[in-house]
Amino acid sequence: MKELIEQKLQQKFPQSIKEIIFFRDELTFIVDKSDIVEITRFLKEDAELKFNLLVDLTAVDRVKRKDRFEVVYNLFSLKNKFRIRLKARVDESECSIDSITSVYGTADWHERETYDMFGIKFNNHPDLRRIYMPEDYEYYPLRKDFPLLGIPGSLPLPKR
Repeated sequence: MKELIEQKLQQKFPQSIKEIIFFRDELTFIVDKSDIVEITRFLKEDAELKFNLLVDLTAVDRVKRKDRFEVVYNLFSLKNKFRIRLKARVDESECSIDSITSVYGTADWHERETYDMFGIKFNNHPDLRRIYMPEDYEYYPLRKDFPLLGIPGSLPLPKR
């Protein structure tokens, strides 16, 4: 299965596949963020692959690297009982990536949570707003430069 996925993705998206990592029986593709919608659609709709389940979508903050963030997509094929991971790198200066809600409806809340916690905007998302933090909150709590104990006075606390 691993070889088939690699072959199909490299054949269909030769410029988009930046790196393939196979470690501890887990297959990861580093892909160009500009093709994330087309890649996920292909993986879902291909008759042999059928990656029909978006298990999770989140981000990783690599604060000292040029492309500071990685948006991570964990996909599962129920047909083949096989899991893959896609990672798309996003630079802080242009902190956005296209939404995959048109491919996987379940991406809706995952993308909202990632936006709320990391500040990564998902272009063409149907309802991109915060889930946990107030809409006017100006910080992103899962960024590595966010203070461990929070920012005093940044949120009004309930009165006792």
